[in-house]
Amino acid sequence: MKEVKLGECGLSYAVVSIMGPQSSGKSTLLNHLFGTNFKEMDAFKGRSQTTKGIWMARCAGIEPCTIVMDLEGTDGRERGEDDTAFEKQSALFALAVSDIVLINMWCHDIGREQAANKPLLKTVFQVMMRLFSPRKTTLMFVIRDKTRTPLENLEPVLREDIQKIWDSVPKPEAHKDTLLSVFFNVEVVALSSFEEKEEQFIEQAGNLRQRFFHSIAPGGLAGDRRGVVPASGFSFSAQQIWKVIKENRDLDLPAHKVMVATVRCEEIASEKYSNFTTNEIWRHIEESVQSGPVSGFGKKISSLLDTSLSEYHSEAVYFDEGVRTSKQKQLEEKLLQVIQPTFQSMVGHLRSNALEKFKEAFEKALNSGEGFSSASSRCTESFMAQFDGGCADVVIPLADWDTSKTRDKLRRDIDAHVASVRAAKLAEVTSAFERKLTEALSGPVEALLDEAGDHTWQAVRKLYSLETESAMSGLADALTGLDMDEKTVEEMLAGLKDFARRGVIESKAREEAGRVLIRMKDRFSTLFSRDSDSMPRVWTGKEDIRGITRNARAASLKLLSVMAAIRLDDEPDTIAKTLSAALVDVPGSASSNRSLTLGDPLASSKWEEVPVPRTLITPVQCKSLWRQFKSETEYNVTQAMSAQEANKRNNNWLPPPWAIVAMLVLGFNEFMTLLRNPLYLGMIFVGYLLFRALWAQLDVSAEFRNGALPGLLSISTKFLPTVMNLMRKLAEQGQAPATTTNPQPNHALASSSMNNTTSHHSTTAPSSEGPPGLGYT
Repeated sequence: MKEVKLGECGLSYAVVSIMGPQSSGKSTLLNHLFGTNFKEMDAFKGRSQTTKGIWMARCAGIEPCTIVMDLEGTDGRERGEDDTAFEKQSALFALAVSDIVLINMWCHDIGREQAANKPLLKTVFQVMMRLFSPRKTTLMFVIRDKTRTPLENLEPVLREDIQKIWDSVPKPEAHKDTLLSVFFNVEVVALSSFEEKEEQFIEQAGNLRQRFFHSIAPGGLAGDRRGVVPASGFSFSAQQIWKVIKENRDLDLPAHKVMVATVRCEEIASEKYSNFTTNEIWRHIEESVQSGPVSGFGKKISSLLDTSLSEYHSEAVYFDEGVRTSKQKQLEEKLLQVIQPTFQSMVGHLRSNALEKFKEAFEKALNSGEGFSSASSRCTESFMAQFDGGCADVVIPLADWDTSKTRDKLRRDIDAHVASVRAAKLAEVTSAFERKLTEALSGPVEALLDEAGDHTWQAVRKLYSLETESAMSGLADALTGLDMDEKTVEEMLAGLKDFARRGVIESKAREEAGRVLIRMKDRFSTLFSRDSDSMPRVWTGKEDIRGITRNARAASLKLLSVMAAIRLDDEPDTIAKTLSAALVDVPGSASSNRSLTLGDPLASSKWEEVPVPRTLITPVQCKSLWRQFKSETEYNVTQAMSAQEANKRNNNWLPPPWAIVAMLVLGFNEFMTLLRNPLYLGMIFVGYLLFRALWAQLDVSAEFRNGALPGLLSISTKFLPTVMNLMRKLAEQGQAPATTTNPQPNHALASSSMNNTTSHHSTTAPSSEGPPGLGYT
C-alpha cells in the first residue's frame, strides 16, 4: 500500500483476482493483461506449482488504480490433502475483497461432467453462502486455448453448466430460491492459445485489457460498489478477513465493514489528535495564554480545528457514514477537551484585565471630580463592552462554549468593587460627620452637665437638635452622588442621629455620671469656701455656717438630680423632688413620720418615670453617693466652725469691763506715782518695747491658735533663744561707733531694735486670711 500509494485512492480503486487449476496459465494471463510480473511456469522444466499462496500487484497503466491478486492454483499435487481447505479459504478471501474474479478454464473442458471447472465453481458458490449480505461480484470466465468452435456456441453451454452447478449447491433457507444473477454478473471471454498463437493471444489480451479501464464506473465490470472498503482501510480489512477465514468462521461483510471503518476512523482520529497536540502553533498559543491574552485566539484555534477535522474528513470520507460521523464527533470532543482549559484561561485573563482596568479608570474618574454614580455606570458599561468584545475574539464556533458565567462573575466583581469603594466613601463621610458631631457636642455637653441646673437638659436638647440637624443636612448632601436608594440614605441619617444621641451625649452623660461624686464635692467646696463674689471666705465669726452648708449641699443635690437620668426626650419626672424630700435635712419628727408611713423612696433600683436604659444613677446609688458626699464634706464644715471659734478667741484680748473698773480704782495710786515720777514712764516704755519685740519674735498669737497648752509649750521652748538673740543684737548696736554730728539718745537703741523685730515679723506673719491683729505692715 505504501509503495503504490493505495491509501490516497479513496474509493477509486478496483480489486481483480484470478482462480483456476494449477498450471493453467493464470500468471501468464495476468502479466499480459495487466502488465504485472508474476512468476510464470517454465514449460521446459515440467508442469509444477509456480504460485504459492496469494500474490498481489498493481496493474500498470490502468485507471483507476487496480490491484490484481494471483491465487494459488486448485487441484495441485503439492498441497496434497490440505488442497481443499486452502482452496476454499482462498476462494472465500477472493470473493470477499475482489470486485472482479477471473476464472481461468480450458476450452476443451466445457461440456464435460467431471472437468476441473466444476469443483472450482462449486467451491466458489459454496463459500459465497458464507458471506452475509455479499456484494454482487463479476465472474469473468476466461476460456483459454479457444478452438474453432465459435464463442456464441460455447457460451450457452457454459452458462447452462454454471446454472446447474448453482442449483446443485446447498443454500441456506434465506437464499434457497435466490437467482444466480443476484450474487454474480457472469461474463464470458475466449482467448487463443498462448503457445500456438502467441501474437493472436497478445492481441486478444490487449483488447480484453481495455475493458478494465474505468471498471468502477456505472456499467463497468466492477459497477456494483456496495461493499467496497476505502483504499486506506484495505490492508486492515484484508488482514481481518483472512483472520476470520483462518478461524473458519462465517464472514459478515456489513459488520466487517463497520469494524474496518471503526478501526480506521479511530486511527485517523488518533493521528489528527496527535498532530494537533504537537502542532507548533497550538503549543505556542497554549504557552502564551499562560502569561496573558493572545490576540485572535478564536480565529487561530478555529483554523487549527478546521484543518484537523477537514484532514480527518478527507481521509475517512469513504468509510461507513455512521462510524465516520461518530468518530469525528469524538475527535471534536477530544480536541475541545484539550483546548478548553486554555480557553478558560483566556477568558479568565479577559475578566482579570477588564476588572483591573475598571478599577484604575474608576479611581481616576473619582479623583478627577466626576460623580460617583456617573463614574460607576460609565466605567461599568465601558469595560463590560470591552469584555464582550474580547469574548467575541476568543469564542470558538465549533465549541459553542458559554462565557455568560464568567461575564456574570465579572459583573459581580465590578459591583463588589463599586460597593467596596462606596462603603469606603460612606465610612469616610460618616466618620467625618461623626467627628464633627463629637467635637460640636462633647465639650458643650460636658460644660452644661458640669453647671447642672434646672434648665441643663433643656439646653442639651436644644444643642442636640441644632447640631444633629446641621450634620444630617450635610450628610444628606454628601450622599447625593453615591447612587444610594432612599431607604439606605434614611437609615444612614438615622444612624448619624442615633450616634449623636447614644455615642456622644449619652456616652458623655454616663462618663460624667461616673464622676458625679467628685463634681458634687467640687461644687460644695466652691460654694462653701467662696462668697458670692467668688472671693475666699474668712471665718470671722459673723458667717452663718449652717445656712452656707445647707445652700452648698442643695446645689450639690441639684447636680446629683440632674445626673441621675438622661432627659433628651423632654419627659417630666420627679427625681429632684424625691431626692430633696429624702436627703435634705428636715425636722426629725416629720422625717420619722414620713419614713414610717411611706417607706424609703430611694430603696429601689430604678426610677418610676424613667426607663432603665436612660437611668444613669439609680435611687439606691443616689442614696449611697449622698451618704459618702456628706461624710467627705463634713470635715470642711468642722474646720470652718473651728476657725470661727479660734478667730473669736484671738480677737478677745481685753479683760472684762468689771476688771477694767477695778484696775482703775485699785491702781489709782500707782498711776499718780507714775505721773509724779516721769522716769518710771520711760522705763515702762522701754519695757513695753522689749515686750512687743518678744511678742513679734515669738509670734504668740499664731502659737495660741491651736490652743492654750500647745501655745505655752511652744513659747517656752522658744523663749530663751529669742531673748538671747535680742540681747545679742542690742549689744552689737551698743558697740557701734557713734557719730559726732548726730548723736543718738539712749532710747534710740530700743527703737531700732523694735523696728528690726517688727520688720522681721512683717516678713513672717501669716497672710491676711488668718485672724486679724496678728500681722504688721
